Amino acid sequence: MEKWSSKRAFILATIGSAVGIANIWRFSAIAGDYGGGAFMLPFALAVIFLAIPLMMLEMAVGRHLESDVLSAFRELKDCFLPIGAAIAVVLIVLTGVYLVITGWTLAFLTISVTPIEADFSDFSSSWWPILFFLISLVLTMLIVAKGIREGIERVVTRLVPLQFLILGILVVYSITTDGFVDSLRYLFTPDFEMMTRADVWVAAFGQAFFSLAVGYGLILTYASYMGHDISIPQSVGIITIADVGAAILSGTVIFSVVFAQDLDPAMGAELAFTTLPLAFEAISIGWLLAILFFGLLFAAALTSAVSMMEVPVAAIINNTSLTRPKAAYMVSAALLVIGGLATLSYSAADLRIGGERVLDVIDYTFGTLGIPIAALLTALIFAWYIEDSQLIVEVDPFWGKLILPLVKYLVPPVLLVVIIFQFI
Repeated sequence: MEKWSSKRAFILATIGSAVGIANIWRFSAIAGDYGGGAFMLPFALAVIFLAIPLMMLEMAVGRHLESDVLSAFRELKDCFLPIGAAIAVVLIVLTGVYLVITGWTLAFLTISVTPIEADFSDFSSSWWPILFFLISLVLTMLIVAKGIREGIERVVTRLVPLQFLILGILVVYSITTDGFVDSLRYLFTPDFEMMTRADVWVAAFGQAFFSLAVGYGLILTYASYMGHDISIPQSVGIITIADVGAAILSGTVIFSVVFAQDLDPAMGAELAFTTLPLAFEAISIGWLLAILFFGLLFAAALTSAVSMMEVPVAAIINNTSLTRPKAAYMVSAALLVIGGLATLSYSAADLRIGGERVLDVIDYTFGTLGIPIAALLTALIFAWYIEDSQLIVEVDPFWGKLILPLVKYLVPPVLLVVIIFQFI
């Protein structure tokens, strides 16, 4: 089995997996929907007490078993094999949707560097989304097909530092805007009255799992290529700081522009592709900001898409006689169908099911519901069916004893509440 060439490569790859659209776009959209400061405290608590322990558990399991998500469940008990298979299927479906949105980021980056003028409604009512989805799919497939060191590692060790460089430039610009202080006040002033609402806490818990990409096989798969000389607590600390830091800095940048242009911060999903392009048009150097912002979004989306595709590809490689390139092509064929249907719903075809766009139906079914269920099963099975001593040795005596009660007794009930709330 291939291994990461170094600790740096593993950490950058895992940061690239975690720091994606969920951090830059979704975090700001969710924070805006739930009042900024009212969302931040529940989010921080969820990261510390839920997401970090589950990430340590998943990383420990991946390195201990040195196997893909399918084999990891089967190695514990044969009856758990369908669960591993179901999680791999969820990842394939979500990757198809994710590549559609990756295509959007690439399209808006292209629009930013050309004289073309188009808003999201113009773009999503044309046939262009299909082309950019196909480009994103082919790029991701080629990277994964090359392997861990020659493909994934080579790309992420370049793109992740670039992401943080671009983000740093945007933060410096945001400090100069009239909306910078307002953005900080909006994000960090607690609204205790709003924090009494259950939906704020549920949204914060859900975002914590989305943000750190825990519970559905990404961390486990990347950790299976991890050397035993790498400290799990230290790695998780660095990844969490980078991930949450990227989310907060991105939110600061986005809300600085929003407040400077007197726009509504509670625009939700429209923030990235509708609100911000309009804001950039009103700024003298808006063309440069647009290039930087959508370049950041595309780089983050691509590194996350690569990690998502790697989960089912690794499962196929380890459980069949297929080579990595053939496994990548097989998964890409499935993604072509799933992503193709999803992208048609945001194109001139306007494909819908029961009046709802196909992408939105898939995202809700497999994302909003599927990911928390996958995380719940991951926490329950790995925390209870692997010997505590084995997990403690992998993690660290101190941290292992600290996180095990959390992943056994706190994480599952909270995830169950999130799932029930979503159904209700």
